[in-house]
Amino acid sequence: MTKVAIDLIGWMGALLLLGAYGCVSFRKLGAESLIYQLANALGSCCLILNTLYYRAFPSAFVNVVWIAIAIVAGFRIRTRSQESAALREQSR
Repeated sequence: MTKVAIDLIGWMGALLLLGAYGCVSFRKLGAESLIYQLANALGSCCLILNTLYYRAFPSAFVNVVWIAIAIVAGFRIRTRSQESAALREQSR
């Protein structure tokens, strides 16, 4: 992969993370939103590629943890949503 492609991927990741954070901060998305968690995970994946290319291992580590948090949060949100739907179905 070329340096330009790696840089573009890194900028895309940074924009995804900042955009997601801005959307939550300005209440356009909720922190419990799957879209927010997906943007965090995808943005961090992009930044991991960039930071590994440049051998910025501490930043890569932070993004690995960021992805793990986003994945766990996403699964919890999805599980709660499915449980709520099942409870609504049972109460009918």
